[in-house]
Amino acid sequence: MRRARQGKIVLMFADASHFVMGGDYLGYIYGFARRLVRTFSGRKRYNVLGALDYVSKKITTVTNTAYITATEVCQLLEKIAKEYVGKAIFIVLDNARYQKCDVVRNLASELNIQLLFIPPYSPNLNLIERVWKFVKSGLRSQYYNLFDEFQEKIDSIVESTHTTNSNAINRLIGRGVQLFDELEPVSDNSFSSRKSAA
Repeated sequence: MRRARQGKIVLMFADASHFVMGGDYLGYIYGFARRLVRTFSGRKRYNVLGALDYVSKKITTVTNTAYITATEVCQLLEKIAKEYVGKAIFIVLDNARYQKCDVVRNLASELNIQLLFIPPYSPNLNLIERVWKFVKSGLRSQYYNLFDEFQEKIDSIVESTHTTNSNAINRLIGRGVQLFDELEPVSDNSFSSRKSAA
């Protein structure tokens, strides 16, 4: 992170988010009278595979309405390589099979991109997770009648992370990640820890 802030490397955090129209973007109305509230029809899904530039907060994306596979990860790597030509690129990502497979690793090696895989069950180490939460919060305030409108809203929020929403994203990302030091077992499957930022 320090090297990225100094301009010596490009540090990115990559992951996919799956936005479901008709899923969890509902509001609540409390009152004494019973009211009918419109909701979304169907359960169409918009997949966004993104890579967050740690310094600029710009997100490079590959999107579809089917599935995220190794093919989309390779497309993302190629986009990143073209965007940051001649720079040392490091991408932090989780251990999803489609991201850790040989096809992806080989392409990353060809493009001179270093892939850094975080430990399992460590979403706190992947800063783009905070951005996906921000995007989802921006969707909940509106009813979408058309799937195209739903997609456009997601795209507009994602594209604004380094422009109109840069202040909000900077507050979310900060200069470190949440680490858990000195883990002590409490039982067979739980631990207590002292939280720290690094």
